[in-house]
This record gives sequence, structure tokens and C-alpha cells, in this order.
Amino acid sequence: MTVAETTSPPGPRLAAPALPDGLVVVVKRECETCVMVEPVLSDLAQRAGLTVYVQDDPGFPASVTDRIHDDDLSLSWHHGIETVPTLLRVVDGEEAGREVGWSRERWEALTGMDGLGPGLPAMRPGCGSESVDPDRTDELRVRFTGSRLRARHIELATLEDPFEAMFDRGWSDGLPLVPPTPARVLAMLDGTSRDPGEVVAVVPPDLADCTVEKVAINTVMAGCRPEYLPVVLAALEATCNDDFNMHGLLATTMPVGPVLIVNGPVRHRIGMNSGRNVLGQGNRAGLTIGRAVQLVVRNVGGGRPGEVDRAAHGNPGKLSFCFPEDEEGSPFTPLCTEFGFEAGTDTVTAFGGEGPRCVVDQLSRDPESLCRTFAACLQTAHHPKLVMAFDVVLVMGPEHGRIFAEAGWTRTQTRDRIVELSVRPGAELVRGAGGITEGMPEQFADHDLPKVRPHGLRIVHAGGGAGLFSMMITGWVNGEKGTDPACRAITS
Repeated sequence: MTVAETTSPPGPRLAAPALPDGLVVVVKRECETCVMVEPVLSDLAQRAGLTVYVQDDPGFPASVTDRIHDDDLSLSWHHGIETVPTLLRVVDGEEAGREVGWSRERWEALTGMDGLGPGLPAMRPGCGSESVDPDRTDELRVRFTGSRLRARHIELATLEDPFEAMFDRGWSDGLPLVPPTPARVLAMLDGTSRDPGEVVAVVPPDLADCTVEKVAINTVMAGCRPEYLPVVLAALEATCNDDFNMHGLLATTMPVGPVLIVNGPVRHRIGMNSGRNVLGQGNRAGLTIGRAVQLVVRNVGGGRPGEVDRAAHGNPGKLSFCFPEDEEGSPFTPLCTEFGFEAGTDTVTAFGGEGPRCVVDQLSRDPESLCRTFAACLQTAHHPKLVMAFDVVLVMGPEHGRIFAEAGWTRTQTRDRIVELSVRPGAELVRGAGGITEGMPEQFADHDLPKVRPHGLRIVHAGGGAGLFSMMITGWVNGEKGTDPACRAITS
């Protein structure tokens, strides 16, 4: 089992077995084409010399004496044999030509010999090499390239349950994990072209260097597919920086965590759900991406509940909170454009927020009325008398979004009107007003104050097409003393 702690450097990568000069063929007895061309192999062996590598039966072909059993498939793997028979011409140890399957014309051209297989069909395709057999590729990958992994391995006792072992070692967020075997980690690394040893981020609270490989280990445990890995990498870059202040988000006693919002074509490539139940269960991509980020913070950065993570209550979103924007159905430009990216760019935006709350307005049919509803609901964020401290993400549902689309309102126009309508007299917000001790300091009594900062309301379009509902995600303390949203491009 592979874990995230790095110890010793990797061992040397196994060198590819050398090819002998002359004609070389790779075959297996289970391949009908290989059996069919045995007379040709015998002819080549007698006329020019031929080295045969056989993947399965070491006695095949019986008519050729110079044969080598490629029992560990090392030659087939390192020389990229995908089909048998494969005929090679080798000069000075280097491959100078290759033909796959049987073709009299091409084999004669490669060997420079006429009259090969006169009684055989002119051509016939070959069979899959054992080195690309899906049942064996993971095993071979670990055997021949596993040395590129730098993480130490944990050996479990024969009777030890790997799932319980991961719980016992404190790697889990409370839910079962996928064992991060070397085969699974190597397969996960296929999801990115980035070097496994590249440091992606310095992860708080321990400020630990986190490599691509360590991220891959935790994405395996989270249940991700390899194509999700670039999104997780970008999400960590968005959350592990001074502006986002992941350390502060962990250390606060408020019930907040990273909320991840994905834009761009990647949403469709990896099958994310931006429609019905967008913030709920059922979608593997969204749930496992968000979970992977949290596991990295836990296992690499040391951000564990009850330790540095000091949340008094927490919220279910601290397991995973990741969803895409429905750009195609939106009346507005994508969220990423607020951060300087072009529409159509693959991005992930990180927002420090609590769990979502429903906004219900079944009757409004014009933007002004609906903006007043949103402004009124904003007042409830954390406390009606605390203002300009907490940003808010408004996840606008399609039924509400259609009202703004029909009126031609822009994202900026909508946001500014909601913020404007959230303004209240400071006299109603100061401490003691309304018989409530909580509130703003007395010096704000003579000022009119909006609920959020001028750019503190972020609007995202997502949700099911039936139901006049939207959702509100309230942030943690925003600005210099808290966290600011951060957006990063997703790259392969």
C-alpha cells in the first residue's frame, strides 16, 4: 500500500532489454496468426537467422531453435509490443523497421526476401500482445515503472483489512477510502502530464510541500478517476495561497470550508452535474474532487478536526463541496470571467463558505422584485446585524435565472442591484439596537451599510430546471483578515 509520506528517493528505472541484431519476432502460441506464420518463421530462421521471443509457451515455435521465453514480458513492455506477431529489423542494437500482424508484401519488404509463405493468405491481422492485456497492465506498470513513485510503502499483515487499516492510521475523513496501491497511483498519474515530483502547493497548516504524486495518492483514496486529477491540482493551487488563507479557514471556529466551483469544457469531459441536485449526492466527479482536496489538507497538511481544524460545528460540505456552473443555460457570463479569464477557459474557483441555504420565491416575475428577495435573504447571513464582513455566493436556479435573461440583465447589473437593496441604516445595525447585543460598533450608527462588500456577492448559475429556488452560500470573514476567493486555470 502506498501512502503520502515521502522517505527515500526512487530506485533506478529498469533498463529495456537489448535487442539482438538481425530479424526479431515477438509471438505467442495463443495467437492464431502466430501459429499460421510458423512456416515463415522457420524459413526466415534458415535463410537469414531469426530470434523469436515468445510470450506464453516456451516451446513455440518448435521449428525454430533460437527462441527466448519473454516470461516476464519485459522485452514486450519496454519495446512497445502491442500486437503479435510483430516482426522487427534491428541494426546496431536499434530498431530499424517494424511490421505488425502478417502481410506477405510488407514482411518481404522488411526482410529483403521474396517468396515468404506462398501457401498463406496475403495478409491477416494479429492478436493483442500479453503486455497490453487489461488484466496484466497494472501489474506490469508497477513492475517496470513503479520505481518512479517516491512515497514509502506500508506493508499490511496478511489478515489485516486494508479498509480498517486506513481508518486506524487516521487517513480517512470518516468514510471508507480506496486503497492507494502503486498500480492505482500510477494509473492516476496518467491523468496529468505534470511531473510526479513537482511541488503543486505548500499545504497548511503544517506548510508541507505537496507533490503531484502525493495529490495522486489522495485522489485515489477519494475515489477519483485519473481525468479528475488536473481539477484537483488546480483546486489545491487555488486554496493553498495567502489570498485564500486555508490555514485561517481551518483554524476558525466557524463552520466553513473550501467551496469549489468549476467552469469551462472540463465540466462535460469529466461528467460533472450542473443541473438537478447539483449540490447534493450522486455525481462522482464533483464529490470525489472536493473530497480529494480535503484529504490532501488532512493527510499532507495536517488539517485534522479537533486539532488545527477548530470548527465548533462544521458542516457536511467539509467532506466535499464541489460543483460546476451551468454556463450553457446561464443568463450571465461564466463566473471565471470575474477573475480575468475568458469564457470557455477551464478553471476552478475556491470560496471559503458554509453549507448552502435555500432561497424561495415562487411569485416574482420581474428582476426588481426578485432582487429584493435576494437582498432580504442576504440579511440572514450569519447574523442580520453583521455586515460587510462575509461574502456570499448566490447559486441562482434556472427558473430565477430566466427572469433576468428575459429582462436582459447582466451579471454586474444584477449583483449591484442586490447589494444596493441590502443597504440598511447603521442605527439599526449597531450593538444594542433592536434589543440585540450583537451588532456593528457604535461609530457606524450614522452610516448606511450594505450587507456585503461591493464585489462580495458572486453569482453562479446552476440547479434543476423546475422549482423557483436558488441557494445561498455564506462565506467566512473576507478581506485581509480572512479569505478571498481565488480562481485558477485547469491544465493537463
